[in-house]
Amino acid sequence: MSSWFRRRDHNIFTNATSLLVCGLLAGVVVAAAAFPAAAMSGLAAKAGGQTFANLPSELKEFSSPQITRIYASDGRTQLSQFYDEFRSDVPLKDISKNMQNAILAAEDRKFFEHNGVDLKGVARAFVGNSQGGAQQGASTLTMQYVRMSLAYSATNPQEVVDATEDSPKRKITEMKYALQVEKQLSKEQILERYLNVAPFGNQAYGVFAASQVYFNKRPKDLGVAEAAMLAGMVKAPSSFNPTSASGHEQITARRDNYIIPGMVTMGAITQADADEAKKQKVPDKVKQVGNGCAWVSKNYWGFFCDYFYRWWMEQDAFGATEYDRERRLKSGGYRVVTTIDLKGQQAARKEITKRQSDKSQNAVLLAGIEPGSGKVRLLAANRKYKLDDSDNPQNEISSDPKKAKKGLRGTHPNTTNPLLSGGGDIGGYQAGSVFKIFTIIAGLEAGYPLGYTIKTDAQYRSKYKTSPSDSSACAGTDQWCPKNSGKGVGVFTMWSAFAKSINTYFVPLEERAGADKVVAVAKRFGVQFRAKGDRDMADDPDQARGWGAFTLGVTASTPLDMANAYATLAGDGMYCQPTPVENITTKDGEKLDVGKPHCIRATTKDVARAALDAARCPVGDSAQLGACNGSTAGPTKGIVGHPVFGKSGTTDNDKTASLIAGTTKLVVAGYMANPDYAEHRDRMSHDVINPTVQHTLAEYMKGKDKEQFKKPGSTKIAYGDQRSIPNVECDPLGSARSRLESAGFEVSIGGEIDSKCPKGTAAGTNPSGKTIKNGAVIIEVSNGKNEKPENPDPGASTPNGPGRRDGD
Repeated sequence: MSSWFRRRDHNIFTNATSLLVCGLLAGVVVAAAAFPAAAMSGLAAKAGGQTFANLPSELKEFSSPQITRIYASDGRTQLSQFYDEFRSDVPLKDISKNMQNAILAAEDRKFFEHNGVDLKGVARAFVGNSQGGAQQGASTLTMQYVRMSLAYSATNPQEVVDATEDSPKRKITEMKYALQVEKQLSKEQILERYLNVAPFGNQAYGVFAASQVYFNKRPKDLGVAEAAMLAGMVKAPSSFNPTSASGHEQITARRDNYIIPGMVTMGAITQADADEAKKQKVPDKVKQVGNGCAWVSKNYWGFFCDYFYRWWMEQDAFGATEYDRERRLKSGGYRVVTTIDLKGQQAARKEITKRQSDKSQNAVLLAGIEPGSGKVRLLAANRKYKLDDSDNPQNEISSDPKKAKKGLRGTHPNTTNPLLSGGGDIGGYQAGSVFKIFTIIAGLEAGYPLGYTIKTDAQYRSKYKTSPSDSSACAGTDQWCPKNSGKGVGVFTMWSAFAKSINTYFVPLEERAGADKVVAVAKRFGVQFRAKGDRDMADDPDQARGWGAFTLGVTASTPLDMANAYATLAGDGMYCQPTPVENITTKDGEKLDVGKPHCIRATTKDVARAALDAARCPVGDSAQLGACNGSTAGPTKGIVGHPVFGKSGTTDNDKTASLIAGTTKLVVAGYMANPDYAEHRDRMSHDVINPTVQHTLAEYMKGKDKEQFKKPGSTKIAYGDQRSIPNVECDPLGSARSRLESAGFEVSIGGEIDSKCPKGTAAGTNPSGKTIKNGAVIIEVSNGKNEKPENPDPGASTPNGPGRRDGD
């Protein structure tokens, strides 16, 4: 729209159409000649009868497009800006007197003398143009403001044409409006509005933008020469563009020969000031004005900025369509304070750069979310946020063979794809065992406590089906038979199984809780199921019930999804929609509700607290309610130095590696994956992803209080209904099994151990003492190595007294 009102009117009285308004203008001209000081409004009505009086005079309210500025969470550091027209309104008091005087010298030296229409100017233009002399426009500064206002307030293309076309009707309309504007606004208000709406070329609209683009200054700091040059450009920004050779020559001449002398004539400056101003050279280069996320102040803020932009484009509050939302963003003049923590973001980028080059096809992706609010604190990757230059590409050929055959390039080192948050073509990445947390939650919700025991083997014959040709199928069957990455044989609880990531514990637990219930938990905790195949499985109850591999993390997810899922535990079971926004303020100072934390209950407080207690085990912390007996990312606790929880994960053949670690203040999820080709042959390393996540979280937590996680309100969710395990020591195996099964336990026979009991009898149980009702109990078999011979003299003395045996 702006290009339409850049045109100036210098010859509207020269064409034949002008005869149509001669009756009106003749009256105006005669009146102007006879009564130069008279009020225009009355004379116009007398001269032109009802024609002039019937024209509209009330300008529609309008708002010229304004820059929207995006800030970090500190509210001071600007990340980027969005605009359709680079413009930001400033009050007149913040515009230098030099600029105010210069624009009057350039456009309307009698501004403070007329009532909106310069009658003598109109007469002079009419006579001069009719006689074929140099073309004159006679538009006052107020009339020019009217013209731009009409263009900006237009609601359809025809109104824009009417506001800007070269026609007598438009000129008369401007006069009528100008007279009314002068009644409603002071001269200072008109001048302020004009300076804020006028175009200055090179993407600069309004004096604030012009000051930045041409001189990198604030409007209040403009000197005489600078102000005179800017004022000279308004008449024809393209013709007077100082970055072109012809434009530079023309604007220099206009500044030195017309505007600066005019300022002297007006008494705004002295001749000495004028002489000094003319010595200053007109610049031939302009400041490049950034627009959008490609122009973030620091490149490693780009992925967060992109997440903010995508978030904005999904908010119905900013318009019914994406077009409407983008217009609001780029013209609304909002002040947006985002959630990005600059210290955390910098730490993430630093730790990534230490361990993985931007040129690597394997991406290290980190997302950090604040529990209890959903505020996204960091998004970082070993990638440059930028489009690869098609004329001089830096990106390597894609690692996807199909794309490589077509000569398509990958996403390293440059990309604007939402690698961390998903969307577009990015469905996510398999993350492995970090998904086992959903099985724990589903198990707890189904009534299984943290202490629930399952006897595991190296391989488990599940009830789930798979293709007989699948490597995970039991030989010659269609049964899915997952294995552990290690041996993983024994009796495990949720604490110890999560600590050591025992696949053959979590698959039977998933069977008991229901795979569809586990999938439902993941949905509640924010997993988006962006990949179509995953979404179809999750949305179909029958397929979900048979999705045994779900607990092992075969579903695509993003670091942002999983950081928020684990943050839901630390938020006492409240799932908060991820948000990049702290607050949004309109240009009028109104605070908007959009972007504030929106949280819903995903599970009960006790379930969340219990699941989190189990999640302390994998990262080397101590559970408050149970025994971990191991870890998969043990150094995490020592590095972070705060109470922590989380989980590591790996997929088949190490195609991805992940670690999630969190405190009460922040949860960081890190993935190492190939975004271009999931079936690559590289092996992702926990030696890269683990310390990257650990040290990022440690840096964020420096200086913050150590805060312990909350315990469940009832210990029953941890220990369940505890039952005493009968003492079957030295009983025959059949008798021992019968006694234990009668007590309600799931019994299995274990391996041999050294024992004083006769060989082949029960040496004891694992666990012993007490365990959960219906829990697993293993009978340990004596190998007889420590068996004591029978005493030949039953009455002989022994250290334990006559006639007694150890253990009696």
